[in-house]
Amino acid sequence: MSGKGLSPHIAMKKTVSFSKNAANVFFHILTACNLKCRHCYINPDQQGREILPLSTIETWLATFAEKGTQANVIFLGGEPTLHPDLSSAVRMARRLGYTSVTVDTNGYLFHDILSKVSPDEVDYFSFSLDGATRRTNDSIRGEGVYDKCVAGIREAVSKGFATSLIYTVSRLNIHELDAMPPLLRDMGVSRFFIQVIGIRGKSAEAQERLQVPKAEWTDHIPQVAERASALGITVTYPKVFLEPGEVFDCAGLTAHNYFIFPNGRVYRCPLCEDFPIHSLRFEGGRLVRTAAINERDLFRLDIREGCVMNKLIQPENLSYTPDAKPEYQIACCMLKMEIC
Repeated sequence: MSGKGLSPHIAMKKTVSFSKNAANVFFHILTACNLKCRHCYINPDQQGREILPLSTIETWLATFAEKGTQANVIFLGGEPTLHPDLSSAVRMARRLGYTSVTVDTNGYLFHDILSKVSPDEVDYFSFSLDGATRRTNDSIRGEGVYDKCVAGIREAVSKGFATSLIYTVSRLNIHELDAMPPLLRDMGVSRFFIQVIGIRGKSAEAQERLQVPKAEWTDHIPQVAERASALGITVTYPKVFLEPGEVFDCAGLTAHNYFIFPNGRVYRCPLCEDFPIHSLRFEGGRLVRTAAINERDLFRLDIREGCVMNKLIQPENLSYTPDAKPEYQIACCMLKMEIC
């Protein structure tokens, strides 16, 4: 969105609804990573440990290239830059007609990836940073990660790449979220994604519950988003809680989002990824539907709490009145707010 003619202090806020035309492909080309973040959602026992060969990446990319009037791909891991053929996969996605290509990275940028692709080939390098200071970020992601990630962002910006930053909010780092907007501006980051921590992977196994309560989320996140947008940064964050009167909508039923893992599982909802309830899978290069009961069957359940997967997997997000009615509905995790 162009900022021409607008005051830098005027924010344009909107709910980003699900597109029924665009296909969004979240492609985990491996699950290996050089870090061991405390809230990592990757579960190799359920998602596989393979490093996909380039021929398989091409076959799977081609399958989704024409799922909508446009297709977008996000290359993920683990750490996708650990894949020696990532640059070839990026160019392959472009040849297949993908409208946008994003690479999610922890900032280590292995295999000299910034020298092997151009800003014309990658729309965004999206970096993960979970603290405005070394102390907080490195307590979550590992010693030395803060400096490495910040250096990676600055290098990407200096080479002309558009960059975004993902901040996964938890009890461990919400106190530093206020300090992020000026840091983002200083580094030259143009998009800011505020994420809610999911009860998946390591978070599901941990004894401590790291999710931020509803009151703290609704009081804090929108204000920080508006401050970042006032600095010229586009901010996206999950809706999480529906307002009274808002209608619940499930992206698994109305959108084309595909979460692909190295073992061939394809999910339509990221909340399901710890469980073998994927609705699709690759067999011999072909995408096939899995038998019931799977996530697709669960999406159709109509419950008062909103998202059925949230109710099943992370019910601690909910609270009830004395007469056992939900105090609010949980939105689909794919429903976002955006401030330009």
